[in-house]
Amino acid sequence: MKINRIFIIIVTAFCMLVSLSCDKDFLDKNPLDQISNETFWNSDEDVQMALTGVYNRLKDDFYGYRRPWLDCLTDNAYAEWNYFNIPTMTLGNYTPNSGGAISMLYDGSYRGISSCNYFMMSIDNAPISEDDKQKYKGEVRFIRALMYFDLVQSFGDVILYKESPKNVEESKIQKSPKTEVLDFIVEDLDFAITNLPNIPFDNGHAVKGSAMSLKVRVLLYQQNWIEAANLAQEVMNLGHFRINDSFKGLFLSSGENNQENNPEIIFSTKYLSPDSPHLPNGVENMDIFLGWYNCIQPYQNLVDEYECTDGKSIAESSLFNTDNPFANRDPRLLYTLRHSEEIIPDPNWVGLTGYGMRKYVDYSRAPFSYSQYNLGDQDYVHIRYADVLLMYAEAKNEASGPDLSIYAALDEIRKRPDVNLPPVDQSKYNTQDLLREYIRHERRVELALEGQRYFDLKRWNIAHVVMPEVENPAGVPLAFEQKHYFLPFQQFELDANEKLKQNPGY
Repeated sequence: MKINRIFIIIVTAFCMLVSLSCDKDFLDKNPLDQISNETFWNSDEDVQMALTGVYNRLKDDFYGYRRPWLDCLTDNAYAEWNYFNIPTMTLGNYTPNSGGAISMLYDGSYRGISSCNYFMMSIDNAPISEDDKQKYKGEVRFIRALMYFDLVQSFGDVILYKESPKNVEESKIQKSPKTEVLDFIVEDLDFAITNLPNIPFDNGHAVKGSAMSLKVRVLLYQQNWIEAANLAQEVMNLGHFRINDSFKGLFLSSGENNQENNPEIIFSTKYLSPDSPHLPNGVENMDIFLGWYNCIQPYQNLVDEYECTDGKSIAESSLFNTDNPFANRDPRLLYTLRHSEEIIPDPNWVGLTGYGMRKYVDYSRAPFSYSQYNLGDQDYVHIRYADVLLMYAEAKNEASGPDLSIYAALDEIRKRPDVNLPPVDQSKYNTQDLLREYIRHERRVELALEGQRYFDLKRWNIAHVVMPEVENPAGVPLAFEQKHYFLPFQQFELDANEKLKQNPGY
């Protein structure tokens, strides 16, 4: 069938449109017709433009502004207006025809991987130094690892394209076991660690610490506790990263201790204002969707997780007052979300759970309006130093049980100047099991609404336990079955590739 086939490298200076005969869906993820080596890859400028195209894939689907929506697949928050079909999924309705978030996790990853593979296939043709080639390859292999890791966490065994398929038929291959895909991810990250510069993250390009930190996350997923703890310690020893003085500033592009050259940010998707993300009208930003539309609404279950300022839970603390439940609480609570009784700059806000997001929303721009669609420029933070400390604490505890270094890592996060909570009670959390639960608590409150908890609940194998403990705004308990630990491949993918087999239970 003759149809248009489009290959777009999203760059600042050019895009190229081509037309030939083949399957459109395959092209979306595996472009066959590329910019000719005779007309491109002839200078460092060409390479930089192509590299920009790879990085711009991080604005697709759940790699940029939309990443926080993954928390709505958990006990943390509700997605208003059935965004990306997520509320339906949280009631246990995962099907091969769900589309929405499932398709976005799959398609966005493979589009990015395709761009990475094309770059890797072509970079050796460029007349640049070998050192530069290795560095650029390191950046691209880091991004490819990031995307393959999302696929493994979401779907388990997946199709592994180490290179771009030459044609449609070559793309129709079987899934690779997730162990093989994880080995490939680690191989990419090891290359990146070797070839990326050992400097702070400040210009949007992956650095050595970015790759090391992502590898720690992969090792935790594999339950390789000792290696994960050791590598996290190496990141801590680099000296390039530290806890930012301001928790709020981590998620804003303006104000004190904001995202610009922030010492805590290890890797992020960068945005500039005005920018043009990927809605049909060409614009999308966190202020509009999270602040004005209130698309992500935290659950009371998340609110109750935050301690009082004495370091005790609301069930234990004498500081907790049911008549004034937000007084004397962990400051991260109101840095992360807002409640219905607050006086807020936008009077139009209405929420079904009684809560909205503060994290990633710049309320200094409120009241919000449609004229502000292209003004949002908050970066989405993929990896930050607090997460490295939490990963170290988890891995070290699982490897050998409580020790002083674990408490020190947790306290380093808790003593952030604008948080300033008491140290962890070592006499109370003095066994591996008790400390495990406390580390998980700290991960939840520190990283809330950043898109991490969905993958945490699954790797801890507790999603089927904690999800039914929460009800959606209609009073219906959330649902999560064993089969939901891996998502279903969508029917159109199965139809396009007869060798792709559905995950069990679907």
